[in-house]
Amino acid sequence: MNAPRQRLAILGATGSIGTSTLDVVARHPDRFEVVGLTSYQRTDLLVQQCLQFRPRVAVLPTAERAAEVRAALKAAGSATEVQHGAQALCELAAADDVDSVMAAIVGAAGLPPCMAAARTGKRLLLANKEALVVGGALFMQAVKTGGATLLPIDSEHSAIFQCLPEDRSAWARRIDHIILTASGGPFRHRDPDTLHTVTPAQAVAHPNWVMGRKISVDSATMMNKALEVIEARWLFDLAPENIRVVIHPQSIIHSMVVCRDGSVLAQLGTPDMKVPIAYGLSFPERIESGAPRLDFLQQPPLHFETPDPRRFPGLQLAWDALRGPEGSTTVLNAANEVAVAAFLDGTIGFTAIHTLNARTIERLEPRLSPTHTLEDLIELDTQARVTAHELMRELAA
Repeated sequence: MNAPRQRLAILGATGSIGTSTLDVVARHPDRFEVVGLTSYQRTDLLVQQCLQFRPRVAVLPTAERAAEVRAALKAAGSATEVQHGAQALCELAAADDVDSVMAAIVGAAGLPPCMAAARTGKRLLLANKEALVVGGALFMQAVKTGGATLLPIDSEHSAIFQCLPEDRSAWARRIDHIILTASGGPFRHRDPDTLHTVTPAQAVAHPNWVMGRKISVDSATMMNKALEVIEARWLFDLAPENIRVVIHPQSIIHSMVVCRDGSVLAQLGTPDMKVPIAYGLSFPERIESGAPRLDFLQQPPLHFETPDPRRFPGLQLAWDALRGPEGSTTVLNAANEVAVAAFLDGTIGFTAIHTLNARTIERLEPRLSPTHTLEDLIELDTQARVTAHELMRELAA
């Protein structure tokens, strides 16, 4: 008999990860059933997705956007129920008829539904790195207590995961350190003294990956790699000094595990997110992803570089935050979200992103209780955003 289809909710269905996930799912209609889709603002695309995949429910952030989607789906004869709000998002992530959750919401807003999925023992495909950056030990405890299966979707963390045995108890005995690769973004060779003139259009033009605007800016500053260092610390239970970063502009080697015997294990592939998505969906099996195959005979030489601290000063903030008081990574993430949004709307310059991040961490020292809760982390996130906005006004004065 055929195995029952995996029932899937995709949080952030209209973003780059969400659309790639649906592309993989569409190739395997016998394996997957889409139960829920969510979107922040791309209502037209969400309507198209609902008509194609016929989920039970769609979730929007506001009543106004929900009404827009509800009217469009009703006119098309769709039976999909349309809900709105943060609570509806968490209810979908924890729903009894959901087996797997693709967590692809950008930013700290993705933490509550990720926690809901973890607490209810879902198969959690984590593309929302901020859930671990903000949630840290609390999030990992929810995964353990709830009996969830946590599968990393970021290409770097998926690469590390693919290089390790399924028996997680063997990881500590095997790993000496890991190496996260970074493309270096669009400004890898740019004179650091000219970075203050970078425009949003230049910053989002990534040379290798197709991504959303926020993560593209993070790639240009290498703050995405700083957040990935923090994520790796929790995913693989590593000390900060056992996580290293190297620039690899071709984005063919997605990351490496250096073993205690000196062996180096690496996962290679074309820079296409459908590969880690397909692996997360099918783990421990492998299914067709739709990504182009890597042709070694046509592949140019692979290069590796040390990140330039003048060009990418924000990278060091990862280790600083991990060694700081608990909650420092929550502050860093919140400051960066404020800074990137301000840069994209033209309020601050490109190099001010790092200035704002560093000063927010200096000014706001977290004071979390050893028994802190999700609500405490959300409150700290709010405090950090207020502090970042205050500092932004001071910088502009």
